[in-house]
Amino acid sequence: MENFTELVLKSWQNIDGNVHTYQEILSWINDKIDQTAVSVEETQLSQSANWFFDKNKGTIHNQNNSFFSVVGVKKLVNDEIVAEQPMILQPEIGYLGIIVSEIDGVLNFLMQAKIEPGNINSVQISPTIQATKSNFTAKHGGKKPAYLEYFLNAKQHDVIYDQIQSEQSSRFYQKRNRNIIIKVDDDVEVLDSFRWMTLGQIKKMMDEDNLINMDTRTVLSGLTFVTDKLTNESNDWLKYFRDQSLGQSIFTSAPSDYLPKLFQKLNDFKMFKETQTHITSLLDIANWKVTENGVFSQQKADFSVRQYQISIDGREITSWDQPLFVAEGIAELALLTRNHNGVREFLIKLQPEIGTLDSVEYGPTIQWETTKRGKPVDDVEKSYANQLSFNQGIIRKTLLSEEGGRFYHEQNLNVIMEVDDKAIPDLPDEYLWVNYSTLNYVIQVNNVLNIQLRNLISMIDL
Repeated sequence: MENFTELVLKSWQNIDGNVHTYQEILSWINDKIDQTAVSVEETQLSQSANWFFDKNKGTIHNQNNSFFSVVGVKKLVNDEIVAEQPMILQPEIGYLGIIVSEIDGVLNFLMQAKIEPGNINSVQISPTIQATKSNFTAKHGGKKPAYLEYFLNAKQHDVIYDQIQSEQSSRFYQKRNRNIIIKVDDDVEVLDSFRWMTLGQIKKMMDEDNLINMDTRTVLSGLTFVTDKLTNESNDWLKYFRDQSLGQSIFTSAPSDYLPKLFQKLNDFKMFKETQTHITSLLDIANWKVTENGVFSQQKADFSVRQYQISIDGREITSWDQPLFVAEGIAELALLTRNHNGVREFLIKLQPEIGTLDSVEYGPTIQWETTKRGKPVDDVEKSYANQLSFNQGIIRKTLLSEEGGRFYHEQNLNVIMEVDDKAIPDLPDEYLWVNYSTLNYVIQVNNVLNIQLRNLISMIDL
């Protein structure tokens, strides 16, 4: 019997599919986009029957004080305010889960064509389940999500990956969701908005702009290799890889070569940087103003908060209104990679963000919000910007969306770039080269890798 790692690698290789062809899946999702009636209109907060600005608390929340709220947050380092902004406060932990099953010897992933109000193209491919706690406890009065029982009863199945991970810490305040993959052996009824896909098909779709949503990417980044027992000799796994250095990086280069330095940098930051954050009134954050139309910066900023009236067919609730965070441009995320002595390595960076639960996580090499985009500040960023300007070393370059339930039409440029082994001889202290097996190891632990890095990890291909 094949072990799970071999099933994953074979599915990763398989772009043709054995349940649906790649073209059939694209046609299905395009039909969903064409057939979905979506209306998202900007409105005023004062016109909402459910949401309001509470001047006493200084927050925007709904009448039930549930779901989520918009609050002010201040960040202090060594008792000095270094950042203050509106943020989403949603302390509950939701499900982001994928069901996988071996169908005629091929591992398939049950994916959903999900409509979100903020999606740039209305419908994107999302995990089997993508639900807040309010969703799956039906607090909003809607139907419970499909396939919920599989995840509530996950112990009855093979749990492949199960970890509580962070969300976007530049927008959410200490928000986390449960990323989970379960393998089921029984026949699963496939509903109309769901399709089985191979891992290879999903990976290929990451070349399509704004097709694979953010939640799919974060869950897939957790597919385990280092925690699986290899039944074959390590070299046997290399036959699956076009990039032999990646195979070495996963199976023969050990996490133990990198972990001490990874945690040393992380823990030094947490120990010696006196970082504090606290929630405050939206009226008490400098350079931001609450108006009837939302929350806006009085200076150039990466986003604003606006109110929208939404109508969508096929959702648990078909009509509602809510605030959405609106990006004021396109952010840029990049992961630099090199072949170092036959082992593929990836350059990660400490990213302290205002909403991070424990002050800092590792992020990708480049994490530029709109206001920072194209403004390199160190040798690493300058080297990246120079290569990008000449379109050199590009392995992947795709516009992909942020989560459409809270963000309106927000998309990032995602880049994986190959650099010369000796391209950046003097790394600034906040950067670290690591192999894939180290990333795969620490992704099994919560709050080590941020969501931007996890999303880029999911885009790495054979």
